[in-house]
Amino acid sequence: MPHAIAQPAAGHRPRWWTELPLIAVVYALYSVGRLLVRGDVTTAVDHGLAILRLEQALHLNAEHPLNRLLTTTPSLGIPADFAYASLHYAVTPAVLIWMFRRRSALYRSARIWLMNSTLLGLVGFSLMPTCPPRLLDASHGFVDTMAQYSAYGWWGAGASAPRGLSGMTNQYAAMPSLHVGWSLWCGILLWRHGRHPLVRVAGIAYPLLTTLIVMGTANHYFLDAVAGAAVMGAGALLVKPVTRCADRAKAWGAARFTGPAAVLFTGGPADGSGRGAAGGTAKAAGDGARGRPGGGRQRPAAGAVSAATPPNVSTGCETSPGERIPGQRTTSADPPGTAVDGASADGAGPAATSDDAPAAAR
Repeated sequence: MPHAIAQPAAGHRPRWWTELPLIAVVYALYSVGRLLVRGDVTTAVDHGLAILRLEQALHLNAEHPLNRLLTTTPSLGIPADFAYASLHYAVTPAVLIWMFRRRSALYRSARIWLMNSTLLGLVGFSLMPTCPPRLLDASHGFVDTMAQYSAYGWWGAGASAPRGLSGMTNQYAAMPSLHVGWSLWCGILLWRHGRHPLVRVAGIAYPLLTTLIVMGTANHYFLDAVAGAAVMGAGALLVKPVTRCADRAKAWGAARFTGPAAVLFTGGPADGSGRGAAGGTAKAAGDGARGRPGGGRQRPAAGAVSAATPPNVSTGCETSPGERIPGQRTTSADPPGTAVDGASADGAGPAATSDDAPAAAR
């Protein structure tokens, strides 16, 4: 997805003290949004059954055989539940940190891509609350593996959240599957920017494995996974316009705020001096007005001499009448044929009126 990894403007380098609060705020808004858009349970069940019927009509119903495999084989079902409950929250931040440290020039585009897709997923949860297969009536043939193997993990029977906290998550936020979407984001970045072959292989295997796990544990339908991939594609297409809007907002804020408030818009000092870009600009303007760019002392321009105090060109040396300072260039009053260094014009030898000769010799 080329739009998601566009090269940013030269000189931009992300700073962790602005990135961490931004990511934390966006994730908090996303988590709260999931809770606020739970929707009606009956509507969510109807949407889930409609998806199941559509898949059966298209012969895409892979959830049933995968779910039977995990429920009858604990050696596969238990690791799958651990992967579902943990990798989503571990691999994604790890890849984000990896991009920040190793691919800082592309980090901002990758982070904007992830945030765009996450917020689009929240819109999907709002418009289409969907009951996952594990919460359908048992007559539909699904077994909740998270409940079946809950004794082996930290999650409870209600959801992948820790025991006693299942009520703090929206179990009907199944369409689209951000487990699949985020894993696809990780996979593309690992494939495109990983240098070691094993890293690139992991970039292919991780989203494929995640898709099988979310269906086998009966947490998502196959079409949920397809929707998760579509959301990531839409988020990638929005990277450039969102980046332009963010740059305009930063420029607007930097022009109106100075001091600590400017850090929110400039991302902090560019030179590590503790001043933001706006503060540094104001400082440079003040220094320029006092003739000290960047705080240093400016040398006067050549030929710029104060009219009030005549220049002392002799540097304390005095000469007798008719005598010149050694090394001084000749003037139009010198005899013809005299060169600057006291040599004759034809190069035959030292002139009689050399600059280095005593005044008596001249």
